[in-house]
Amino acid sequence: MLIGYARVSKHIQNLDLQVDALTAAGVDRQYIFTDKESGAKASRKGLTDALSHLRKGDVLVVWKLDRLGRSTIQLMLMLNELHERGVDFKSLTEGIDTTTSFGRFFFTMSAALAQLERDRLIERTRAGLVAAKARGRTGGRKPKLSPDQIDMARGLLEDGKPPRDVAKAFGVGRSTLYRAIGARVEDGMETAAE
Repeated sequence: MLIGYARVSKHIQNLDLQVDALTAAGVDRQYIFTDKESGAKASRKGLTDALSHLRKGDVLVVWKLDRLGRSTIQLMLMLNELHERGVDFKSLTEGIDTTTSFGRFFFTMSAALAQLERDRLIERTRAGLVAAKARGRTGGRKPKLSPDQIDMARGLLEDGKPPRDVAKAFGVGRSTLYRAIGARVEDGMETAAE
């Protein structure tokens, strides 16, 4: 079965050109899903609906490749996902058709490039984290309580103050207070064990 997808970036734009091309390519009008929003958005209702209708052996048809997404990696990941599901892909303007041997070759190259880009992204991220750690920076948010505040909070709790009041005094929730005190206890144990 052919499933079509058409997209324009703005509500004032018209989908007629794409819909006409999809129907001329054999897509039944009831199986053409549309969006009027940017291709940069990860979540698009029309695309989600089109993808949910696709079954193994079906073909997703678009007027132009950039209708699916704006970034190369986004497109490659989507083509790879379709391939894993046993779904073929056709782009009418670029002449990409994974039901043909050349189309499968194109897909294979696309998947390889997507994997390369994913691997390079992971390598860059790891290198950045190592460099930041060497400079004494760690990832994540700054702790809401300093070590001194944690020690004061622990003292107030040991003196019998209710956790709700202690947390309120430091401007944090009780779960944040408990996590901070627990982490500080673990740090103290590790230090004592060393």
